[in-house]
Amino acid sequence: MEDNTVISFANVGARYDDKNDILTDVSFNIGAGSFYFLTGASGAGKTTLLRLIYQLHKPCRGMIKLFGRPTGNMSRDEITNLRHKMAIVFQEYSLLSHMSVFDNVALPLRVRGADEGKIKKLVTKTLEWVGLAKFANANPKTLSGGQQQRVSVARAIIVQPSILLADEPTGNLDDENASRLMELFIQMNKMFGTTIILATHSSKMIETYKFPVMHVENHRLSFIGKTHNDVPHVPLKSVRDAGAQNYFSELSKQFDNIGNS
Repeated sequence: MEDNTVISFANVGARYDDKNDILTDVSFNIGAGSFYFLTGASGAGKTTLLRLIYQLHKPCRGMIKLFGRPTGNMSRDEITNLRHKMAIVFQEYSLLSHMSVFDNVALPLRVRGADEGKIKKLVTKTLEWVGLAKFANANPKTLSGGQQQRVSVARAIIVQPSILLADEPTGNLDDENASRLMELFIQMNKMFGTTIILATHSSKMIETYKFPVMHVENHRLSFIGKTHNDVPHVPLKSVRDAGAQNYFSELSKQFDNIGNS
């Protein structure tokens, strides 16, 4: 059976400035196409776990593998290339106020050197998908919190990441906008086959969507509900072949064209 593990931790520990461990002996495997909630009290280590995955923080011991590759001895360029397969959405949006909505969303593609003509098509389609096409030329600071968060999601999905990490993305949103954002993530998971780990404090959200839960407590990680070995892994090709009329399918095709240009 083919191993489709995209995130693997083996006895990983993490700390800051030689203080006590934030995380201790964390071990798990996450397969492609999985969707997990990440829970735990404030300060328990949820953000640290996401930072470890995104290679913004190094473990003090143990091994992390991403896409089957150990990350411990990677060069800066190798880590940069690895991050091109991932995206992260922050609670505080992290948009650039000196750029328009369009330019914020286009930024990851421009960093990769994509053709401007194709960037225009892809950004326009992505903004349509998140319901913000008419705000393309607006300054992000003029938008509501829910709209700004959707811009940050658009910027994350524009590169069609294999892994999406979301750090309390609905924490500042009302129920309606939180639900809309969740539906965007779910479509992304289904249509792109993106592996998603979403940190949240919302018990209502967890009860509503019933994805398996990774829970951080007392420096350790546990799984609630289905274990990480029980979650079905959907091959990426099969999810990308489904629902040809969905925006995700169109985004996928356009992104492939950009990649081949």
